[in-house]
Amino acid sequence: MKVFMIGGTGLLGSAAAQMFIDKGASVRSVALPQLPKGAPIPEEMELVFGNYLELSDDELLKMMDGCDTFVFAAGVDERVEFPAPVYEAYRKYNIEPVTRLLTVAEKAGVKHAVILGSYFSHFAKVCPAMKLTQKHPYIRSRIEQEKAALAFADKMDVAVLELPYIFGTQPGRRPVWTVLIEQLEGMGKITMYPKGGTTMVTVRQVAEVITGAAEKNRGGNCYPIGWYNMSWDDFLHIVHKAMGQPSRRIIHIQKWMFRMYGKKLIKDYAARGVESGIDPVGLADIMCMNTFIDARCARDLGAGPDDIESAIFDSVKLSVDAVSGKQDLVEMKAQ
Repeated sequence: MKVFMIGGTGLLGSAAAQMFIDKGASVRSVALPQLPKGAPIPEEMELVFGNYLELSDDELLKMMDGCDTFVFAAGVDERVEFPAPVYEAYRKYNIEPVTRLLTVAEKAGVKHAVILGSYFSHFAKVCPAMKLTQKHPYIRSRIEQEKAALAFADKMDVAVLELPYIFGTQPGRRPVWTVLIEQLEGMGKITMYPKGGTTMVTVRQVAEVITGAAEKNRGGNCYPIGWYNMSWDDFLHIVHKAMGQPSRRIIHIQKWMFRMYGKKLIKDYAARGVESGIDPVGLADIMCMNTFIDARCARDLGAGPDDIESAIFDSVKLSVDAVSGKQDLVEMKAQ
């Protein structure tokens, strides 16, 4: 197997690249500089530094030459802020690149494609009464990304992985969980959080489902990925330990209180000239439910159990160091 990957130096991309290589595949990737200091980037991976958005179709076609598998491990999630209208940023980084890259991949003779998406898409489809795509630009963009990818399923095998909360670290890279730490530190000595919970996986499990989808998927399919279904309380107990505050108290807030806080956030976003991809008021409905997914799809794609508690602990510990400035870390970038 010969793999071309967008985002091969990222947290998920580098883990998947190493797993592909361990299975005997070759991997070629284009990624933004700079490399995080100490990051375990596979030495065997053929790496080209640059912004694929600025490359011509001919340049991309040359990079894909001889590859039978394409992996899109880039884009942006709801935690990256953009000026309004935020949907245009998601169109630029998540939707249009999929159409363009798969068009080039088809010309290159690629037979298998794996696109990293979001588990919000899964819940938008199974919970239509929640109107998630109408309320949240980010979720709408992920559904559109899936449609863009599956439009190529008559030309190649296309797998969209609907990924949930992911835990694990890459040395030298700022974790996405710094947002959570900043929120908790702003609450003082207690944690105010709703009842509910989420499914989650580790970085290693994501690498397993990426490589598994490339090998096993046939046709066009969306795979809701989950493994560990955990209440917010159980999750926060691990977070508090990693913060060095194991006895920190949790106070449950009601949905109406969450919505009031959401209204405050909307005013804050407006003052800063940005728009959230997830409506802060509508987020209350999501946070107060159990967004659980069983492990069937992940298992079918080749994932196995992992140490989720250690992955959460390590992610939070590095996030605490990032927020406090103890480590010089590479920031997330839009690509």
